[in-house]
Amino acid sequence: MNADYVLGIDVGGTKIALGLVDASGRQVAGDRIPTHAEAPPAVTVQRMVDRVHALMDEAGISEDAVRAVGIAFAGPLDPVEGRILTPPNLPTWHNFPVVDVVEAALGKPAYLENDANAAALGEAQYGAGVGVKNMVYLTVSTGIGGGAVLDGRLFRGETGAACELGHIKIVYNGRECGCGGRGCLEAYASGTALAKRAQEAVAAGEPSSLAELAGGVQHIRAETVVQAMDAGDELATRLWRETMEYLSAGVGSLVNTFNPRRIVVGGGLSNAGERLFGPLREGMRRHAMAPLAEVAEIVPAKLGDAVGVIGAAAVAWERLGEKS
Repeated sequence: MNADYVLGIDVGGTKIALGLVDASGRQVAGDRIPTHAEAPPAVTVQRMVDRVHALMDEAGISEDAVRAVGIAFAGPLDPVEGRILTPPNLPTWHNFPVVDVVEAALGKPAYLENDANAAALGEAQYGAGVGVKNMVYLTVSTGIGGGAVLDGRLFRGETGAACELGHIKIVYNGRECGCGGRGCLEAYASGTALAKRAQEAVAAGEPSSLAELAGGVQHIRAETVVQAMDAGDELATRLWRETMEYLSAGVGSLVNTFNPRRIVVGGGLSNAGERLFGPLREGMRRHAMAPLAEVAEIVPAKLGDAVGVIGAAAVAWERLGEKS
């Protein structure tokens, strides 16, 4: 193949996704391998490198055609130093200089980015954000994360850690969040938070079909709430409406802060479709200032499960462009 490519690597707690991506955002080859969280990170990097070489052989891509590597990682991390700091799901990776190790193994420049920021850039350049200069990406799943692309550039902040969107405060001294704070958007509007509130309500004796659907109170998940709501369950319907109100309050704050043209929403909870997007659009218009709400549209993400690899690749292409 006579073209230029970058390698996108999306490192998660249980799996690592790899992909060779061209400048148009098209993934021409890809694979997933287990992370093996207990393994030394240098061993994991070598497994990645071995699989990358196999992918290049399978796709007929020479090493010279691969120009750089983008690495998306949940963090905490230092993108400037190219170092993983204290990831809770990968304790063996603490203080690991992943950029140096990958560069030495592949002989290519490598760039590290928070996975939510990388996903935001991927959607901006190749997904639902194409055609706009100012976009906020929000992923609503087990947790809540995201990133902002402003004037066509990924907004990283002073230390590269900007846009912890799940940790904006929506309730003073509210529910405890996994970050250690209280009242965070994630503690109220994530899939995990929805499931927890449902479990609490059922355990407190509120009538509902949720426990029966899930096979026990402890097994209630966000998907169970959606299923019960569709069947007319009053508790599930109320919990979903409350969650959408929390989420729209958070999105309204993002609109007031960033003045985006487009808010792109992905993650597992977005699979609810218009059950999420309808109330979210209506709620955003109530919570955001009118002149800002008028120009902000809320749309589903487009890249799906490929967003990690495509986002990591987008980071690599962006950084290469800065050097050209």
